[in-house]
Amino acid sequence: MEKHHRLGFASRMGAIAATVGSAVGLGNIWRFPYEAGQNGGGAFILVYLLCVLLLGIPVMLSEFIIGRSTHKNMKGALKELSPNTRVYRFSYVSVLGAFITLSFYVVVCGWVCEYIYQALIGNLHSHTPEQYSEMFNSFVGSPWAVVGWTLLFIFINMMVMRRGIRKGIEWLSKWMMPLLFVLLVLFCINSLLLPGAGEGVKFLLSPDFSQLTFKGVLDAFGQAFMSLSLGIACLVTYSSYFSDDTSLMRDAVVIAGLDSLVAILAGLMIFPAVFSFGMTPEAGPKLIFEVLPSIFQQMPGGYVWALLFFLLVFVASLTSTISLSEIAITFLIEERHMTRNRATWLMTAALVAMSTVCALSFNVLSGITAFGMNIFDMMNYLASNVFMLLGGLFTAVFVGWFLDRKIVKEQLSTGGKSDHWVVRYAVFCLRFVAPIAMLFIFLFFTGLLGN
Repeated sequence: MEKHHRLGFASRMGAIAATVGSAVGLGNIWRFPYEAGQNGGGAFILVYLLCVLLLGIPVMLSEFIIGRSTHKNMKGALKELSPNTRVYRFSYVSVLGAFITLSFYVVVCGWVCEYIYQALIGNLHSHTPEQYSEMFNSFVGSPWAVVGWTLLFIFINMMVMRRGIRKGIEWLSKWMMPLLFVLLVLFCINSLLLPGAGEGVKFLLSPDFSQLTFKGVLDAFGQAFMSLSLGIACLVTYSSYFSDDTSLMRDAVVIAGLDSLVAILAGLMIFPAVFSFGMTPEAGPKLIFEVLPSIFQQMPGGYVWALLFFLLVFVASLTSTISLSEIAITFLIEERHMTRNRATWLMTAALVAMSTVCALSFNVLSGITAFGMNIFDMMNYLASNVFMLLGGLFTAVFVGWFLDRKIVKEQLSTGGKSDHWVVRYAVFCLRFVAPIAMLFIFLFFTGLLGN
């Protein structure tokens, strides 16, 4: 197959750091620990790890194969791999899904910027939990504040994207991902040394299969899938910059392993502290912006811990948003023949418009709802339960059933030698396990299967 040569990642470490950064995000910190604790602790984690093996890694490999075999964006890759069909049209769904995800995600990143500022000025102490709740609600209810911080974050994101793959994305990821792990380990050590921390560890890790419901199993599948940023062409785009001698299987295992490690470390960071200070385990924004500030103020050196925590969340957020941004930018560069600078500005302008609408959905546009959800929640729902799942289903079926098996074998070979067990494992999961699992998840979370 004729290759499309272009500038890629300068090193394997840079490629892995960037791809891990695309996977590690807010879901690892505010969703995984709570889901594990509420669904049998260690039982949920065991099911989650099984889901990573049977669903996460195979679908990741399918995106890697599409991207690395062509060194093109999603649309260009599908055109090359299936030239006599119109299957490339699905690329528009992937790009749209990534943009919708980015449009509400940067709003949350703006919240993080606000709390970094509040930590810097020493305003995250001497408050009751109720006051922290009022503080958060007052902030998101202020149009100027929430939009202003969102736009600041978008500007930071744009500055990284303008510098390109090596000087922007790779450089940032190589510095920020080690920093994220260092901060996580520091928090874990501190939390595990707190009085009563054992109850939090038990809540997170003790296997209790009696608490693991059918919904909990589907949540584990969904968490494994969404945590790895599958289904929205993110990994297709990043893998298109991989070198041809990269072992896709080895990198997929490393990336999935590190992403899972971050999720578990986040649990060990959060729940020992939650139980030590008698707080209630929560999920979502309430955990990060209301519960944890109440805990930090009770810790020795709480000012420092609060600042470090929101810095950690900022790092996880930025490495995710740059990967989501690159999908649209690469598409515009290669399909609309734009310069990177122009593509970045155009994507940023569209993002400013859409994210502003999402940010205002908590205040001046709060009256606009559909199916009981405001605009922000609707974007979140569509991204997580529709676009990601449909995109993952498409790539699994395309690579498992329709893509030339020679291409699959070539991409999954190591040093020119075909690892037959890897090919059999990937194809079996992509043909049978992943499509069935994703179909169940899609039907369940859209309410078509029943709750």
